[in-house]
Amino acid sequence: MLAFFLSLTAGMATGCGGTTDLPQQLPANNTVTLQLVTDRLSFPVFMASPPGDHTRLFVVEKEGLIRIVTASTGAILPTPFLDLRGQISTSGEQGLLGLAFDPDYSANGNLYIFYTNLSGNLVIARLQRSAGDPDRANQTSLTTLQAIDHSTHTNHNGGMLAFGPDRCLYAGIGDGGGGGDPDNNGQRLTIKLGKLLRLDPRTGGACTNEGVNPFVLSGGLPEIWSFGLRNPWRFSFDRATGDLYIADVGQNRREEINVSPAPSAGRQANYGWRIMEGLLCFNPATDCDQSGLTLPVLDYPHADGACSVIGGYVYRGTATPSLRGTYFYADYCAGFVRSFRYANGQASNQTDWPLLHRNGITSFGEDAQGELYLMTQGGSLYKLVPD
Repeated sequence: MLAFFLSLTAGMATGCGGTTDLPQQLPANNTVTLQLVTDRLSFPVFMASPPGDHTRLFVVEKEGLIRIVTASTGAILPTPFLDLRGQISTSGEQGLLGLAFDPDYSANGNLYIFYTNLSGNLVIARLQRSAGDPDRANQTSLTTLQAIDHSTHTNHNGGMLAFGPDRCLYAGIGDGGGGGDPDNNGQRLTIKLGKLLRLDPRTGGACTNEGVNPFVLSGGLPEIWSFGLRNPWRFSFDRATGDLYIADVGQNRREEINVSPAPSAGRQANYGWRIMEGLLCFNPATDCDQSGLTLPVLDYPHADGACSVIGGYVYRGTATPSLRGTYFYADYCAGFVRSFRYANGQASNQTDWPLLHRNGITSFGEDAQGELYLMTQGGSLYKLVPD
């Protein structure tokens, strides 16, 4: 697992420019802590619940399983909801990486997964739950929506899927791997690597619910919603405002978090890679042209062991009302959990949460009620609860 995230940051980089090293504030009182749900998982990398489902947590395991955890007891159902072992590549950063439930899942039973196939290419696919067993997926219903060539390197796959307020399916795609984005994929609008895609969940093509995607009229691929990303391992939409938060893993100097407010929420944004890494110039190393770039609201250095940002969610649950509107994120290597509030285009109220620190945090999760969870490489799933 260490190699899984360290490889996200491998390579050589130089840069110059400003930073956003604002002082981290400690909370006046520890309002949240972690409650262990289960420690019997294997390499969990994501967690979600179907809309309106308050009893089950669906956990994605990198090796190819989706397990159902009973929310109230932490018990893991003995039979996996989905088992793709032997059908996917799990080398390095590859594996079963993402899951999203259709907003109408209770009616249509559709869910979406993101994985690397045996050739190392990226696959976004649709499945249906079993007609006879709501705790099982119908594996024969698997339909490929997108297959993206990613055969050169095993790293920088991205892996996140999420539905936006427009009911389109968004997918975060890494730049294709290799140090420094050697093919400049992040800035090329004729290739899907290094992008945020906006897809029609019915067809897998460009979603046009609220007009065409922004680059099709200028010769870009119609699925591309925004670009200039290195490895957007995790992104999320604020379920109350529709604002888009993208945590983009850096090279070997800076980690960054981008926020794009609704209603555009990332439309036509160029997040800067490989021109910039965070708020530093990358290629060229000095005097880079920042015109037209959407710069991060927060970046932080590879100091004190930090190496790989893990994006989370804006808290919209009910258990801790004082935290509503607070965005949580973490760093895999340093093990910290921090937060901020997005206001007036800035990351304000930056806070460190010592009680939440854990080694090897791989992802956050959000249940149907808006409560937050985090998981670790060692197989643990925790819930953020009032202290």
